[in-house]
Amino acid sequence: MNRHTSRGARARSLLALGTAAVLTLTATACGDSGTGTGDEGDGKGKIVFWDNNGGVRTEVWKKIIAEFEEKNPDIDVEYVGIPIADVQSKYDTAIQGGGDSLPDVGMVGTAYLAGMVAQGALDPVTDRIEDSPLKGKLVRGMVDSVRAAGGEEELFTVPTSANQGVLWYRTDLFEQAGLEPPTSWENFYEAAEELTDRKENRFGFTIRGGAGSVAQALEMMYAQSGIDGFWKGDRSTVDDPANVAALEKYVALYDKATPKADLNNDFTKMVATFTGGEVGMLQHNLGSYTDHVKAFGEERIGGLPMPPATEGGPRTLVSNPVDGLGLFRSSENKAAAWKFIEFAASAEMNSLWNESAGSIPAHTDAADDEWLTAAEPTRRAMESLDDPDTRIVQLPYYLPDWNSISKADTEPGFQKLLLGEMSAEEFAGDLAERLNEAQAEWNEQKG
Repeated sequence: MNRHTSRGARARSLLALGTAAVLTLTATACGDSGTGTGDEGDGKGKIVFWDNNGGVRTEVWKKIIAEFEEKNPDIDVEYVGIPIADVQSKYDTAIQGGGDSLPDVGMVGTAYLAGMVAQGALDPVTDRIEDSPLKGKLVRGMVDSVRAAGGEEELFTVPTSANQGVLWYRTDLFEQAGLEPPTSWENFYEAAEELTDRKENRFGFTIRGGAGSVAQALEMMYAQSGIDGFWKGDRSTVDDPANVAALEKYVALYDKATPKADLNNDFTKMVATFTGGEVGMLQHNLGSYTDHVKAFGEERIGGLPMPPATEGGPRTLVSNPVDGLGLFRSSENKAAAWKFIEFAASAEMNSLWNESAGSIPAHTDAADDEWLTAAEPTRRAMESLDDPDTRIVQLPYYLPDWNSISKADTEPGFQKLLLGEMSAEEFAGDLAERLNEAQAEWNEQKG
């Protein structure tokens, strides 16, 4: 049995198990979904809320809940903090138990949203948003990502926050070298070369060659090529010639304008290489902003959204997971649960939460808040996501094999690519073949 046949058989087995689980739930639960249909209730009483990053975000959620309960004395919110590593299995276990132990409201990320929608765990919230103060107030790119991740036209969460890939650069090094900020790919590659002095152990860029390398490469590829869709029919655009050309240019930086040790860098080592002071640029998300400021101070660090494919043209951004508030179908008090969702997603509370998390707020009215104005990279990221001209390439988080394909299955190949043992065309072709097979399996299961 060859490698691809083995992988396909494994994927079919996983899909069959997933389908069987869904059918079992359907047969044993109320109605035609994986959980009971619940009730609107009278908008009072107790609701249960699950936080999908318990511990890390507990303090800010308790502040939001306290303010909500003060304004809504007839509603009591029970907070349950779940560690981020356990949340998906926690939801799955509760769904498979018939839904009785699910919360009324829960934080749900787009990375696992499709599976929860397929099992009927969540109520659509599209109409509720239309009839609420949230109408027209949610960042366009986040709404699109939630809709795409759910696999339907409906929205199954109210988006609350997102991350985004950023091109970080040392403003002081750029000024000393007389370089323009990397607002275009021409500027980026020029700076990568000009800031490199291998004899002095100085480099223009640090590349991610270890864990997480493929997702980062995809961001760089699509941003440069301008290809605005992950699929063309049922075929991935990963191996489109324009993406292959972008990949070739990106990996050519390795061991020329980057340290040789980058071959094994995960995000922690990559960020540490940048903050060590010998590197001019880094591509990473907003999560490392505080590390950069701590190392250099705000005045010596700049962060820009990924440059457009052509100067003056629209940006092409790869989707990042979006967090959101889900209304669970089994809730017996949906009216009260929705009041809490509306409150937590309001401009003031959404701003408070995202300031604590260092993420991009979903509520557009938060854009002018003082903390966001001061955090220029975050503000720019928010503006780019809400720009109607920005093109968002929706990654197929819904595929059961997405994580294994984009990580363990292909990261060793990316290292071969960096070492010159594999061509960009070969790497992109192999990745596309795996994705096309996974998409075909998904379509078969759905059909």
